Amino acid sequence: MDAAARAGGMEVVVFPWLAFGHMIPFLELSKRLAARGHTVTFVSTPRNLARLPPVPPHLSAGLRFVSLPLPRVDGLPEGAESTADVPAEKIELVKKAMDGLEAPLAAYLADEAASGRRPDWIIHDFCHHWVPPIAEQHKVPCAAFMIVQAAFVAILGPRWANAEHPRVTAEDFNVPPGWIPSPSIIAYRRRSEAEFIAAMIRVNASGVSDFERVWDMFERCRLVIYRSCEEVDPGMFSLLSDLYRRPAVPAGVLLPPVIAAAHGGRDEVLRWLDEQPPRSVIYVALGSEAPLTLKNLHELALGLELADVRFIWALRKPAGLFDASGNADERGVLPDGFEERTRGRGMVLTGWVPQVASLAHRATGAFLTHCGWGSTVESFAFGLPLVMLPFVLDQPLVARAMEEKGIGVEVAREDDGSFDRDGVAAAVRRVMVEDQGKVLRNNAGKLRDVLADKARQERYVDELVECLRRYRVDDAC
Repeated sequence: MDAAARAGGMEVVVFPWLAFGHMIPFLELSKRLAARGHTVTFVSTPRNLARLPPVPPHLSAGLRFVSLPLPRVDGLPEGAESTADVPAEKIELVKKAMDGLEAPLAAYLADEAASGRRPDWIIHDFCHHWVPPIAEQHKVPCAAFMIVQAAFVAILGPRWANAEHPRVTAEDFNVPPGWIPSPSIIAYRRRSEAEFIAAMIRVNASGVSDFERVWDMFERCRLVIYRSCEEVDPGMFSLLSDLYRRPAVPAGVLLPPVIAAAHGGRDEVLRWLDEQPPRSVIYVALGSEAPLTLKNLHELALGLELADVRFIWALRKPAGLFDASGNADERGVLPDGFEERTRGRGMVLTGWVPQVASLAHRATGAFLTHCGWGSTVESFAFGLPLVMLPFVLDQPLVARAMEEKGIGVEVAREDDGSFDRDGVAAAVRRVMVEDQGKVLRNNAGKLRDVLADKARQERYVDELVECLRRYRVDDAC
């Protein structure tokens, strides 16, 4: 896109939370805006920017990266700049460090204004409650981009709704809140899930509660963008627009491209998949931040062994299994002899794995997932049934929604969130071996076919752009 073509484009600053599950969808949205002739500035910290995937050359003129060094915070490991770099109990310290970017961001915006490059919009994340006040000083409107499931935003609810329907105990989150029309499945099934959300009301190590961050952010942004669409979340955006009293705008599912090669050649994972029969492998990935214990990992491994199916397990650094310096300690993570007993039908990889390419492979027949929204969305593109092992945040709500759509089976859990090898094996076999798997695969295929309408998905982005244009001018979207 040349300068003349960009003359009518907008200047947009995007600023995601310091987690790769957030940065990647922000980058996908940035690329789509840049492809439409808008200039996008992606703001993050040096190490995070260095770890992002490359931008296609034809978009490089419209997408630039601005690095803001992350301030030091007591208790945060040296070099930690994202949630992937720390155990779960230190994530609030990452938020505290991120809050220290307030002054550098203000200085950056002041420099931009002085050089005649005042942005038309700042698109920020859920926890950037201090960004709108800075933007207002420069008369720049803000939009929030929510990369979680839309139902999670609904269950959080705005400040006014929580005041009218107060929730003070974990049990209050086991039923749908009073502002969601009945009947509804938007509630947490287990005590462990509800306790995690109830804890978000309290002030944490960052000095601000997550609920307070979200409420402040919503009250000062002009509109809210969602990584979803009507085909996935029918009726949800009108509910959210009414609930939060500002437009809820779907941007589509923003599927990333399939990258089949790594390090200049075909990845070993894909070469292994090439040798397997069609739809015979279950791909296992629980993200990098699931609050797994050593017992969880052992039961999952032994469940995969009992299921007696082919598998690839992308075993990321398990949150909580870190040494005193904050480094992952992989000794003893897998049961003794597990890899030897499953050699030939299973692979366990602790490094980078081409997840999208693996999910797209003809040999992959299902996905065992923690139901993070990003991973779930990726599964939609390939019509894969799900074995679901959710933990926190929106994950249990995503699992309930996928179960309702008939495309997933959840691993049996106790109220405290615990599970065992028999529950894992049973769920895997229901999806991969038994007749129910055919029904689930058929339903997943129907959703894939709907979302395969690329023209419709691109129209969501076009409609978002038009909304951004109109709303910055006349506050009407």
